[in-house]
Amino acid sequence: MGIFNIFSKKQKEDLDKGLEKTKEGFFSKITRAVAGKTKVDDEVLDDLEEILVSSDVGIDTTVKVIERIEKRVARDKYLDAKELNTILKEEIVGLLTENNTEDYNSFRLPEQGEPYVIMVVGVNGVGKTTTIGKLAWQFKQAGKSVYMGASDTFRAAAVDQLTIWAERVGVPIVKKAMGSDPAAVAYDAVSSAKAHQSDVLLVDTAGRLHNKVNLMNELTKIKRVMQKVIPDAPHEVLLVLDASTGQNAIQQAREFLKATDVTAIALTKLDGTAKGGVVLGIADQFRIPIKYIGIGEKMEHLQVFNKHEFVDTLFSQS
Repeated sequence: MGIFNIFSKKQKEDLDKGLEKTKEGFFSKITRAVAGKTKVDDEVLDDLEEILVSSDVGIDTTVKVIERIEKRVARDKYLDAKELNTILKEEIVGLLTENNTEDYNSFRLPEQGEPYVIMVVGVNGVGKTTTIGKLAWQFKQAGKSVYMGASDTFRAAAVDQLTIWAERVGVPIVKKAMGSDPAAVAYDAVSSAKAHQSDVLLVDTAGRLHNKVNLMNELTKIKRVMQKVIPDAPHEVLLVLDASTGQNAIQQAREFLKATDVTAIALTKLDGTAKGGVVLGIADQFRIPIKYIGIGEKMEHLQVFNKHEFVDTLFSQS
């Protein structure tokens, strides 16, 4: 997916505002930890470890980051404590790079002759429906024709909410009555999107069924019926996680990875939490690209994830 645009000034401003709480709980704590220090010593590293853990980076990922910094300190004997921000930025970006997190700058899709099918998964309450609506708007803004499929037929509210978003964005939606077969809805949605030569189809799915086996079977069935229309569908399985739940989001990711082959992650509600460090933990633990982040209520507040812009904003002093 070749993407070359750079972030606009407005995108950077929105990102800065959306990460305010995380910056306060992260950058300002680091600043205080190194105040008056002349070198990066064990005390500074202990403080940094505590800051990373409290920002929901996670124990395992925190240990990796600290070990990387310790190696830098051992190699460059006279590191000033003031350099810690620069070092930490470099190591976080390095970790994200190693863990398959690309730099996205705009909402683009591969050029192909059939609709690009995105199956969206995630538990109820994480902002899945809202993310689908905002994605539809962003793709439409990028000049793409968009379809929606309401395959979460277990909750009447899910179909209603998605319908409201479809009307708001101005895109067609394929839906059936509550209790209908989710796979049948997905089949009709793919068929309709293909017949109308749509560029992208966003398919909502149930967040939770009676047990994990049911969820796994249902998602597998949805994928199988879509492949009767487009053999390589879905082209993307997007897992939506709520960043404000911190380590809970990591546990949710584990459960969905057991149920289906997740290929990308969208992290919502970053603006409402100081736990933005979970971005690093998720990228490190699952090695699945974080593709989108939610940093506010407005349509444009769903952004593509760019690791350099994210880390720069996290450490900026504005």
